[in-house]
Amino acid sequence: MTSSSLFRCMVRSLAAGTAVAAFLAAAPASATAQSAPANDRTPTALELSGLTASGSYLAARHAGQQRDAASAAAYYRNALRRDPKNGELLDRAFLSFLVGGNIDEAVKLAEPVAAADKSDRVAHLVLGVNAIKQAKYPVARKELSQSIRGPITDLTATLLTAWSMTGAGDSKGAVAAIDKLTGPDWYGIFKELHAGMILEFAGNKVEAGKRLERAYKLDSSALRVVEAYGSWLSRNKPQAEALAVFEAFDKVLPRHPLVVQAMTKIKAGEKLPNLVANAQAGAAESLYGLGASLGRRGGEDLGLVYLQLSLHLAPNHALALLSLADLYESLKKPEMALAVYQRIPANSPLHRNAAIQMAANLDALERGEEAEKQLIGIIAQDPKDLEAVTALGNIQRGHKKFAECADTYTKAIDLVGKPEKANWVGYYFRGICYERSKQWAKAEVDLKKALELFPDQPHVLNYLGYSWIDQGINLDDGMAMIKKAVQQRPDDGYIVDSLGWAYYRLGNYEDATKQLERAIELKPEDPTINDHLGDAYFRVGRTLEANFQWAHARDLKPEAEELPKILQKLEKGLPEETSSQAKAGEKPAVKPNGG
Repeated sequence: MTSSSLFRCMVRSLAAGTAVAAFLAAAPASATAQSAPANDRTPTALELSGLTASGSYLAARHAGQQRDAASAAAYYRNALRRDPKNGELLDRAFLSFLVGGNIDEAVKLAEPVAAADKSDRVAHLVLGVNAIKQAKYPVARKELSQSIRGPITDLTATLLTAWSMTGAGDSKGAVAAIDKLTGPDWYGIFKELHAGMILEFAGNKVEAGKRLERAYKLDSSALRVVEAYGSWLSRNKPQAEALAVFEAFDKVLPRHPLVVQAMTKIKAGEKLPNLVANAQAGAAESLYGLGASLGRRGGEDLGLVYLQLSLHLAPNHALALLSLADLYESLKKPEMALAVYQRIPANSPLHRNAAIQMAANLDALERGEEAEKQLIGIIAQDPKDLEAVTALGNIQRGHKKFAECADTYTKAIDLVGKPEKANWVGYYFRGICYERSKQWAKAEVDLKKALELFPDQPHVLNYLGYSWIDQGINLDDGMAMIKKAVQQRPDDGYIVDSLGWAYYRLGNYEDATKQLERAIELKPEDPTINDHLGDAYFRVGRTLEANFQWAHARDLKPEAEELPKILQKLEKGLPEETSSQAKAGEKPAVKPNGG
């Protein structure tokens, strides 16, 4: 919602040992193998029936470590049935239901949790949010007043309390409660936005406009602030003023579906509706705003809780669903992300974005054919959908369909028209596809075009420079490019590997060894880098270490075409090679940052 600097302060204010973080803590290694089902699959009743309380507990801890909240909830509940007076099991079962989005079950457990520990802020927050959903506003305020302790919870409770007061007809008191709250600077945008929405909901258009304008001045790049203020302008000022707000945002973040929809309606003479229709929706908005921001800036655990609670109040809140799915993606949980994307309503302007992201998650789940089919269907509906075309190219490139991805990226580039700096990546990716499909002349043109659009872009410098050296051409320029890329990205193991392998290709084995050892420090589990270091060790006479690196590369599951080469080296080592042969020998199968 606010600027990145403000939210860095906000995230730092979170205590490291929250109750939610404790739930997600890793289980001891010795405990994790006992009884957890494979593939993050929720356990069946039959599987649960055979577990003791301790077995269920250990399996639940493992599921929590994997951020599989649904399985953790099932195991904790199973353990709680066998040991119903165990307070720790009660707490963990409650948190697992909460993080997993089963708020109805979380509410049932929140009551005994709060009864056992009246200072449990999370339990009181859940009970307060549920009371807002049931329009029990006095109960909500009572519970929320007990959930306050710290910058995040203070702001959350105040905003939710204000919306509960609004639901009870006391909008004046609601705004006063917001204004009374003091705290860090980043409070400001939340206070102004929600005060403005409450005032507008109550019919005070003039004061609402003033507060929304203040929020907009604090951060004109915050989507919901832009929507709230722009919508108010469309109803209360000349349409040109509203359109200008959305157009300014569109220049910063082009073609956002909600902004495109708003501009289309304004140009058609329509007035945009209020951002929130009732107190429940307003409360959901406050939880969404905080949850999305926390999730993006390092507060994943609390972000999950807030987003799940927001969706408890507004199950079809498309932005909250997108944020939750995005959070699951950042946590490397594509199956969970996929399930959330499927919940976005078909009539939402964001449904197309969700469909494209679904394809990416299908691909992450090794369902590449489904992913391609999904994107082809989207493109068939709108052949000018640049995002979908690019996503298809990315998936094809990831599956080494280099001829196909070159054609797909060509379609994307054609859709762009006159390229700008941001379009460098399309030429870079097409250049990779051309190079890997043995069309070097075309690849070189694209890589140079990418550098023309984005001079000194490190990945492009790395790829073009290495490609020249690999072919024995433009050697000085190629090495200078790779060194410049390393200067910009000294901690990128793949780029450092390129420098080391370039030295190797030129027969400078001592410098190659130094750089490849550095690359291994940065990316110790990459089979290609281990293989490269083994080759360099062999050339400098460190044969024992060479065999160790090759064996490690073999065990790290290299690409199928590389495994026989590694096995051959383990058996016979490398053949003798002259310096000239080093410059013109067989090139590696994996190019830097490309394939």
